[in-house]
Amino acid sequence: MKRKIYAELVKWKEQTKGKEALLIDGARRVGKSYIATQFAQENYKSYILIDFNQVSEEIKNLFNNYLDNLDDLFLYLSNYYNVKLYKRDTLFIFDEVQQFPRARSAIKYLVADGRYDYIETGSLISIKENVTDILIPSEERHLKMYPMDFEEFLWALNNDTLMDFIKECFKNKKPLGNILHRKAMDYFRKYMIVGGMPQAVLEYVNTQDFNQVDQIKRNILNLYRDDIKKHAGKYSLKAQDVFDNIPSQLQKHEKKFHITSIAKEAKTRDYEDAFLWLNDAMLINNCYNTTEPSLGLSLNRDNSSLKCYMADTGLLISHSFDEKGLTTEEIYKKILFDKLEYNGGMIIENIVSQMLVTSNHKLYFYSNSSKESQDRMEIDFLIAKQRITSLHNISPIEVKSGRNYTLTSLNKFMNKYKEYLDMAYIIHTSDLKVENKIIYLPIYMTGLL
Repeated sequence: MKRKIYAELVKWKEQTKGKEALLIDGARRVGKSYIATQFAQENYKSYILIDFNQVSEEIKNLFNNYLDNLDDLFLYLSNYYNVKLYKRDTLFIFDEVQQFPRARSAIKYLVADGRYDYIETGSLISIKENVTDILIPSEERHLKMYPMDFEEFLWALNNDTLMDFIKECFKNKKPLGNILHRKAMDYFRKYMIVGGMPQAVLEYVNTQDFNQVDQIKRNILNLYRDDIKKHAGKYSLKAQDVFDNIPSQLQKHEKKFHITSIAKEAKTRDYEDAFLWLNDAMLINNCYNTTEPSLGLSLNRDNSSLKCYMADTGLLISHSFDEKGLTTEEIYKKILFDKLEYNGGMIIENIVSQMLVTSNHKLYFYSNSSKESQDRMEIDFLIAKQRITSLHNISPIEVKSGRNYTLTSLNKFMNKYKEYLDMAYIIHTSDLKVENKIIYLPIYMTGLL
């Protein structure tokens, strides 16, 4: 399946010419190993993939014993994997490199040697325990890999034209029209159900069976739970509690994560490391309250008030409806035909958060519970312009899952902070329109912001 990150790998090879390694960071099962291997096969004369999740101690010891003698290191690796090495035309892939930090530390010397290229793939890579007592290489370009986005999902279904038309309509701020909007929403609802995990998408492409797709997603969720238990260390129990409580927290009207629902006496600061761990592992996307939408959203961040979204909405659906261990076909039908009233807002808001993160936005929202009516408001998301100017940098985003809704909070927000604000957006399930200085954006365009 075609992935956009492939073009970034080509760009890295052409720009760096071996002077930097590339670290692809992402959650388990987003396709890191697959894309690195595909890239190696199509762009190098030979490659060696070393999977540190299952490699022998014998290979690990090579990195411990031969970094001062790279000729011998390469000789052993070439013969062990039975692969001929070609100067400037061989790629080494260090898969799941977080399992053996010594190999990551070795990148400094391997890149300086200059003979070959290096790609590292990893999940949980930024966790402090994984870099203790090693030299973090400065010769390392970072690239985040996310679940498949909507356009990649369309490509997987052999639709190479619809997203081009959507982009054109977004650029010109014009609606798609009834027929094509309905077609885009049909595809998008399938995307929400299946999600962006490549294995789940491939299962849907091959079978068109949501129940079989659901089983794939449940296997991935179980893998994530095992990862948390195995790798989260002293944060393990709290991280598990946070992970398992995400659906119930997102069902609430304001979507904020209330720690007291886990334990009565619990405080947010006691769970802060667990939230950060899960976010670093790219299993969740944390969204923080900013107390004022000024130049720097992060400058006014309130760490004690956050929303917690799943990194993949398809996984969230399987995570949410698990009373019998399997999401029933009836629930999928309701989502597919836009008949899911309960939980519908949770799913729509989660996929918006996912699309914003994939488009390189950090997640912020605005919440003020003032006793004064004119100051009491909730805004789902705030995003900043790429280039900051003295005024009008922040765009408020309200997400509406139903057809009937009010704009009370947005209107108050726009009135109070008008000097700070750029364009305001309503993301909804209807077609595009522009009205009263607000762009009403169909949800499938979110990733274009």
